[in-house]
Amino acid sequence: VVSGREGGDPSSVVFDAIKKAKEENFDYLLIDTAGRLQNKVNLMKELEKMNRIISREIETGADETLLVLDATTGQNALVQAKQFGETINITGLILTKLDGTAKGGVILSIRHELNIPVKFIGLGEQMDDLQPFEPEQFIYGLVKDML
Repeated sequence: VVSGREGGDPSSVVFDAIKKAKEENFDYLLIDTAGRLQNKVNLMKELEKMNRIISREIETGADETLLVLDATTGQNALVQAKQFGETINITGLILTKLDGTAKGGVILSIRHELNIPVKFIGLGEQMDDLQPFEPEQFIYGLVKDML
């Protein structure tokens, strides 16, 4: 784990993490930018800067850039995906909070309009609650009350 100090430059943490991953010959590097809101200009600029550092320091760039969306936000998730997609290349989605009453139907709009696939779903707060996305199960969950 590489972390920065409170209020520090997140991009410097990304740089340090990449450096450590190279030095220690890691197979994977996970960079989590938790808490980013699409309506905060400075935060979006930070993401752009982090992406530039990743592209500069890793020859092939990031293998995956996953956007985590809260299923309870409804159509705001589409707005978030659009705005983040204007800033960085999103390769997939993680849809969380599907263990509650939210059904996450907004991902149909996101997939249709932005062509971003769902990779994982969150069904709780434990590590095992993050599961690969199964489209058939998801669709059944959306329409089962109508059957």
